[in-house]
Amino acid sequence: MPDLLNLQTLIAAATSGSFAGAAKRLGISPAMVGRRIQALEQEYGVKLIERTTRTQRLTEVGSRFLVKANRIIDELEELNEIACPDAEAMSGRLRLSAPTTLGIKRLAPVMAELAERHPALSVELNLSDRNVDLVAEGYDLAIRIGELKPSSLIARRVGSYHFVCCASPAYLDRFSVPENPEDLRLGRCILNLNLVPRDEWPFETEAGESFTVGVRGNIEIDNGEALRTAALVGAGIVYVPVDLVAEDIADGRLVEVLAGWRKLVLPIHAIYPSRRFVPGRIGAIIDAIARGLRD
Repeated sequence: MPDLLNLQTLIAAATSGSFAGAAKRLGISPAMVGRRIQALEQEYGVKLIERTTRTQRLTEVGSRFLVKANRIIDELEELNEIACPDAEAMSGRLRLSAPTTLGIKRLAPVMAELAERHPALSVELNLSDRNVDLVAEGYDLAIRIGELKPSSLIARRVGSYHFVCCASPAYLDRFSVPENPEDLRLGRCILNLNLVPRDEWPFETEAGESFTVGVRGNIEIDNGEALRTAALVGAGIVYVPVDLVAEDIADGRLVEVLAGWRKLVLPIHAIYPSRRFVPGRIGAIIDAIARGLRD
């Protein structure tokens, strides 16, 4: 009977593409990854992974072995669910990827509450604005903002991401307050590189008619906190997620403009790999995230 840690290590090495990647994911040294896989190879008398100084790949036997290893881990997850079906007693480890601003403003408090309620549950929250490869990088769950491309991943909508236009009082004192979106052409805007295209800001009338306005500015930024900081010091008007600037608007550090026109609203999805068995804790965490976003 193979050691379960060794099987999990093989899966991590195969999906991450390197012993170093597997070591980072599992919190052990690359040397320990090598020893565990070597133990599997010695136990079964086969070569599972061929390595050179630059690359590694599964052997033919290793590929078949990996399929069985994933099945064994899934079966154990099912046994755990049978033994402890109550979502109020979640345990185990889950790796979650999420966008930076959403993660800081909304998801970190949700994870903190989960950790308090479920001491046996370990959640690794990785924040990045790039779309990670869930399978190759070993993530159990990811939160994505925007429309999803067709894929084999399972998706569940958990919320909506609203945008707002705002500027500092100092900027609005120096320049006229825009009364309609067309007035943005006359002002100074801070371009958000996460919007595509960056210089075409979308709006919608109360009647539901969509249109865009071409804007200009000599500052272009791809990070939410940097956009917020530039707006706070009076560099111009920004078109950013509400979550990023809600506290600043409430406290008067920033002022919402063009409130009578609807801004961009994007769907928020939780996505996870399509597998025969999905641990109940993933569903429970998705439920917690959905509740947190509603709040």
